[in-house]
Order: sequence, then structure tokens, then C-alpha cells
Amino acid sequence: MSGTVVARRYAKALFSVAKEEGKLQEYGDALGRVASFLQENPEIEEALASPVFPLESKGAIIEKVVEAFELSGGLATFLSLMAERNRLMHLRQVADFYRELLDEETGVVRAIVRSAVPLSDDLRQRLAEAFGKVVGKSVELEVKEDPEVIGGVIAHIGDVIWDGSIRSQLQGFKESIGRGELV
Repeated sequence: MSGTVVARRYAKALFSVAKEEGKLQEYGDALGRVASFLQENPEIEEALASPVFPLESKGAIIEKVVEAFELSGGLATFLSLMAERNRLMHLRQVADFYRELLDEETGVVRAIVRSAVPLSDDLRQRLAEAFGKVVGKSVELEVKEDPEVIGGVIAHIGDVIWDGSIRSQLQGFKESIGRGELV
């Protein structure tokens, strides 16, 4: 069974438990923190994914993670179950799929916005509101600085790209001049 299928299945199971317990956001936040921790500590993630390390060692690592992040209830049980079934190598994918399920449940869309310069909080809020009106949902922005944009912004929401960058405008002018459209 592919890793994506396994991760999606585990994410759906955890989502179902979280929904029953009324802790959708809480579990999502905690799972995201654990996934970030593993991403920042690849040696721990590799140990958890490695078939060389015994399950007891992996279980002990997960116990420490549960304790350090003060996890309880269904999420702690879920992580222990993943350790027992040797599925911890999929934990970051599970966190990503869980976030997708949570976003769908709460009507949130995520947008990645690239800008040449840092955006003020006010501008971020206005962009989120503007994109929210276009897509008809609440939009959460992830802003990335990219000097190649030159100016303006490029936004990715799902499969749609809005390119309001100076770079693309200059490219458009160049193509128009090449076709002899501008005098």
C-alpha cells in the first residue's frame, strides 16, 4: 500500500476521533507541532522510520514526544498506535492530510503569496479578504519573500494562480513589443 494511501487513511481516522471528541482544531494544531518538530529534527524522524530500530525504542521516543508536547487522549493513543504499526514514517503526510480535512470542514482555503518585500499585517489582511471574496471562503495566507517577483504579488490558491507581479507585466510588454502591438 502506498504511503499516500496509508497517510490519508490514518488522517481520516484521527479526524473522525477528533470530531467525536470535539477537538478538531486542538488535534490539528498538536499534530502540526509534532510534524514540525520531526521536520526540524531529521535524525529523530529517520529513527522512527527506520526498520533497524526496534518498535520498543520507537514507542519510547513517541512517549517522550507525547510527554514533551503534553498530548493526551485520542492523539496520544493515535501516535502510539502508529508506532506499534510501524507507520511513523508517514506522520508528516498524515498531518498534511489532516490539515486539508480540517480546512474543508471549517471552510478555509490556503493561499501561498509570493512577494518581493515583506507584507504589512494590514496588507496581508486586505489580501486575505479580497481573495476570500473571490473564492467565497475564508482565506489563510502563507507569505513567502521572492526577490524574482520584483514587485507586486503572485498568489496560488489551489490550482489557480493570480499573477500581479511587475515581472509578468514587463514580460507582457516585451511580448507585445515583439509582436509590434505597442508603438
